[in-house]
Amino acid sequence: MSVIDNAAMLAATAIPVVPALDPDVEMLRFATAGSVDDGKSTLVGRLLHDSKSVLTDTLEAVERASRDRGNDGVELALLTDGLRAEREQGITIDVAYRYFTTSKRKFVLADTPGHVQYTRNMVTGASTAELVVILIDARKGIVEQTRRHLAVAALLDVRHLVLAVNKMDLVDFDEATFVAIADEFAAAAKAFGVRDHVVIPVSAHLGDNVVERSTSIPWYTGPTLLEHLETVPVGFDAWIQPARLPIQYVIRSTDYRGYAGQLASGVIEIEDVVVIMPSGMRTTIVGIDTFDGEVALAHAPQSVVVRLADDIDVGRGDLIVHPRQEPRVVREFDATICQLSDRRLNAGDRVLIKHTTKVVKAVVASVNHRLDVVTLEHDAADSLGLNEIGGVTLRVAGPLCVDDYADDRLTGSFLVIDEHDGQTLAAGLVGDPIRRTASNTSGGETS
Repeated sequence: MSVIDNAAMLAATAIPVVPALDPDVEMLRFATAGSVDDGKSTLVGRLLHDSKSVLTDTLEAVERASRDRGNDGVELALLTDGLRAEREQGITIDVAYRYFTTSKRKFVLADTPGHVQYTRNMVTGASTAELVVILIDARKGIVEQTRRHLAVAALLDVRHLVLAVNKMDLVDFDEATFVAIADEFAAAAKAFGVRDHVVIPVSAHLGDNVVERSTSIPWYTGPTLLEHLETVPVGFDAWIQPARLPIQYVIRSTDYRGYAGQLASGVIEIEDVVVIMPSGMRTTIVGIDTFDGEVALAHAPQSVVVRLADDIDVGRGDLIVHPRQEPRVVREFDATICQLSDRRLNAGDRVLIKHTTKVVKAVVASVNHRLDVVTLEHDAADSLGLNEIGGVTLRVAGPLCVDDYADDRLTGSFLVIDEHDGQTLAAGLVGDPIRRTASNTSGGETS
């Protein structure tokens, strides 16, 4: 096998593994979130069951498990609560990824837990999602955990939100109850700067408005949940963003040198003049290799190996960009983080920052505030605990090339890692996405 073939295969390893489906069918990545006992697992089970996305042997296993639990019918929640501990406790603990397809679209579903102590798992599930379905109980309405899920979705700049108002059968499919919830959610979404959301009344237990249209809710004329999932616009605007190619690996041989990585955003072409960041050196692309062979043009999120005209110093963690579209090079920056670890993050802590393919030492220069997800106020704080969201200032030992998260999801995000044991402490976003989007929505005032 040639060096070029080896290089292309290495670059291809960055592509997420998804079951092979028709490449001409659009794909939507979405996540679900909801408070405990609001019926989220049942909703996801109903979606899979009624869209005929459950294998026969899986359905038979769930029917047996349902009978063992004393239920005559199929307990749809068991289709998603796959871990043994989840089935025994009747709760969702970890993020579960499901793949299914319809005649109109294919889907990657991240089913996230509802308990407050597992909010960090929602960050994982929603980080790559284009849409989040937030589920609530029609009897309870908007609760604090709903606002927490809304805050995380807004923080991660998820493009589309769906509020599924579940258990409408338990409020006699009352329109006034639904309208009051929809109005309250609209106000909260606006405060968080969410630009696109819909509210759908459903009964996951009975199947109303999940896949099949409800005959019990004649006053609702909008789409079912599946109809919305099949028609909502998909695809990040990665192609039209500035090019960002983080270098993952340098491939060398006697007559070959290539730089492997996955395009985070933008488009590159042969003969493009590019800048190597953070050094600022300029050169020209003379070749682009992929798993399928050499191409003249590549776009996000393709994995590629680029060959450059000049023999210059380029290594793992460097960034290839176009002139006049360079990211900021920082040694200190403000960021918003969600604490993922039981270990508190304090001002003065020494940590590692993993940003794209680069890892640098850093210190938490200050903890600036903690976000109150109910009031949206920035409360004073000098540390952040598990599941808390807040603003920090980080000082790094080496230069980082960053964009605001609102401008580029990959170069605007990072992980905070314990330098002693490698534990992931927090997920970070460059800038303050919630305050920025809320400011844009309100015409310049911040919440």
